[in-house]
This record gives sequence, C-alpha cells and structure tokens, in this order.
Amino acid sequence: MKRVHLYSDERVDDLLTKNMKIIQSKEVFCFSLDAVLLSRFVSLPMKRGRIIDFCTGNGVIPLLLSTRTECPIDAVEIQERLYDMAQRNVALNDLEDRINVYRGDVKDAHTFLRNGGYDALTCNPPYMPAIGGDKNKSSHVAIARHEILLTLEEMIRASSRLVRSGGKVAYVHRAGRLADIMTLMRQYRIEPKRIRFVHPKPGIEANMVLIEGIRDRKPDVKVLPPLIVYNEDGTYCDEIYSIYYGDRRRE
Repeated sequence: MKRVHLYSDERVDDLLTKNMKIIQSKEVFCFSLDAVLLSRFVSLPMKRGRIIDFCTGNGVIPLLLSTRTECPIDAVEIQERLYDMAQRNVALNDLEDRINVYRGDVKDAHTFLRNGGYDALTCNPPYMPAIGGDKNKSSHVAIARHEILLTLEEMIRASSRLVRSGGKVAYVHRAGRLADIMTLMRQYRIEPKRIRFVHPKPGIEANMVLIEGIRDRKPDVKVLPPLIVYNEDGTYCDEIYSIYYGDRRRE
C-alpha cells in the first residue's frame, strides 16, 4: 500500500474489506451507510464491461465495487478537493490500473466519457433540494447533500446518456423521493426493475431506498424484502453486519 499525502483535517480509516483503506475528513467528506449499501446492491458484470460512478466523493463506491468485479471503473466528481481525495484513495489502494477518476460535471459526462458505453452505473446523489432543509456550513458537504449543482432529473438524464441499451443503473436515495425517481427513470428510458427499502429499525418506516433499473427494457419491477439496519437494542442486524464486516467474527 502506497504512502499518500494527507491534509491536516484528514485521517485514514479501514474500509473493513480486502485490507482496503480510505482517506476521509469530517470537514470535507465522510462516506456513510448509503454508499456501502449501494455498492453491494447494484448488479455488476464480472469480467467484461465497464462501470461508472457519478458523484463519487472520496471514491468509496468505486473502491468497494472493485472488490466485486474485475471490470474497469470510471468515476466522476465535480469538487476539486473531493476529486483529489478520490485520486489519492485509488493510489492508496494500488488501484490506478482499474479505477479512473475524472473531475467534471455529471451533466456533461457524455462529452468526455464513453457516451452509451457503460454496462453499469451507480450514483449516491444529493438528496435534498437546493431550497429548504438545513444547509451545512461546509460548502463541500452542502454540495454533496443538496441539489445545488445537480438535480435529480439532471442526474437521471445523464445516467441514460452514459449506459448502453440493456445497461443497469442503480441509485440510493431518500425513500420519500421514490415516486419522483421512478417517474424520471421512465421518462429517460430506464425501466425500474429492483427496489429495496431500508428501515432504521423494525417497525419504523423506511428512510432510504435502493433502486435499480435497466435501459430500454419492459416494465416488471420486483420489490425485495426490506433491509433493517439496527436491532431493537441498537446493534447492527445480521445482514448489515455482514455487509460491513464480511467474514470477520463479532467481537
């Protein structure tokens, strides 16, 4: 594992899989459960094909995807600081030959990447509209959380441009936006195929949704069993524990 430069506000954390490490900063960007769930939910080609991640942040999703596929992975991030962090994370894990990070606007990705050339696309986009909600004091975090530079429709339109016919697109988002997401996916020729709701605890309504669609396919959606994050006592449910820790034994 290579040595890479760290800023004063950064730390290196364990990604808990394949001995991977990740640079994070509470002042700029830290990944959360939604990114991990998306990386495990999406259907991926194993050896042939190409994958892309939009709004990659510090590159956590491409890093995790690289443990599930041998295909090359591209990633797009608009913020200079996060783009730099993602590049260093790729180098830290010796993945320069498999993951390419591009600094650019997702809305323009079709102009500098393989338009219609991807077999799978992931995105953990900004969840909240630009108006309303509490804006974070950090511009980096505000842009990652609010639709300041990228709206839901712009993200889905860009997705449809990048994936081939038959290519798969997977998102994680707030459960309350599901109707908007499905409407826009169909508008841009991505047919919803798999949906899974994520619930904080048993008996509590879903706060996240994982959704996967296929470009240019016929309607036929499957709603998967719900994913529960925490047991009543506050410990991770078995499936979440397995997603995070794999074969590691509980201590």
